[in-house]
Amino acid sequence: MRYITIVIGDELLIGQVTDTNSGWIARHLTPFGWEPAGVMTIPDDAGAITAAIDRAFAQVDVVLMTGGLGPTKDDITKSTLCAYFGGEMRLDEATRRNVDRIFERRGIAMNALTAGQAMVPSSCRVIVNDVGTAPIMWFERDGKVLVSMPGVPHETQTMMERAVIPQLVQRFHAREHIAFSNFIVVEVPESELAMRLDDFERTLPPELHLAYLPKQGVVRLRLTGVADDKLWLGNTMESHTTRLKELLGGDLVATRDIPLAQILGEKLVGRGLTLATAESCTGGNVAHEITLVAGSSAYFNGAVVSYANDVKTGVLGVNADDIARHGAVSQPVVEQMAAGACHVLRTDCAIATSGVAGPSGGTSDKPVGTVWIAVRCGNRTTSRCFHFVGDRSRVIEQATTRGLIMLIKLLGC
Repeated sequence: MRYITIVIGDELLIGQVTDTNSGWIARHLTPFGWEPAGVMTIPDDAGAITAAIDRAFAQVDVVLMTGGLGPTKDDITKSTLCAYFGGEMRLDEATRRNVDRIFERRGIAMNALTAGQAMVPSSCRVIVNDVGTAPIMWFERDGKVLVSMPGVPHETQTMMERAVIPQLVQRFHAREHIAFSNFIVVEVPESELAMRLDDFERTLPPELHLAYLPKQGVVRLRLTGVADDKLWLGNTMESHTTRLKELLGGDLVATRDIPLAQILGEKLVGRGLTLATAESCTGGNVAHEITLVAGSSAYFNGAVVSYANDVKTGVLGVNADDIARHGAVSQPVVEQMAAGACHVLRTDCAIATSGVAGPSGGTSDKPVGTVWIAVRCGNRTTSRCFHFVGDRSRVIEQATTRGLIMLIKLLGC
């Protein structure tokens, strides 16, 4: 089933806000065999909304729309949809009760603008938004469906999972079956990986397709199969998945599309190991990624953000003479930071970073982007110098990713 997503908002067009809804929708509909035919980003303008719907319905039978459903005057989606599909604005009692409940829970007084959220076109079927005040509106005409949802990502994503996706799948039964296998490969360039897998790809049956999704030392592979025969598809996917695992060997770190920090966490839990970080240039970002994983308290003890040299020496026990001789951005210092983190925070493993994130602070021998990273587990320590390219935030992000990869590789598959 093909669909188009329309995202509405002047703030999206000028870059003030980034659209995350369309990507989330695609990721969560694809497993059901739904194919995105395009994404349209348009302003809060009645003419633009109407024209976009016309263009979308000329190509597909399902349109998913987000944004423009707030209580303020610049949010005109609801009135525009009423004019497009016909009918009149009416009070939806279920939505009104939901708005009352939300405001009561928040301890905020209702005002006329928010009360207006319960007014909906009579031509739509309302899906009550359990996590927000703007209702979800389902329009249907001539076999085509438009679902209008709030632009707030939390609201859209929650209600898509709870109500919209199940109803879409029920309304449009897919005749074909779809299957996925995911693989995460680290520290192999995409081109090198493609050469390694050339024979594998050339011998794939036409029902199967391999996609590459590279990003900062990581390549995510997705093997997709689409066929009418569910049993044949399952057997074929299983045999090709097994073969692909063999070809990837030790470079394969996961067979699920999950974050690196989660991969690391699962390895630590499986081995009964604990972790700490000692961070200079990354400023706690490695710890942040680790603690984004639910359950990380089972293996992550804490972090020392040793931005100043005094903290490196006073807290982590780094030798001051080594800092004077080699500089804070050096192999001896970062290895001692990792050892110090294990000692101070009483852990088995550690990730340590020290570098020049920029935009200033670089020298001829250590330009901006130079980062030393050390990882430690027990008595084993591995360290490496990287030269990252990009602004400060990108250097920090790349250093964080590489630190996680290095410890994953040290722990083994």
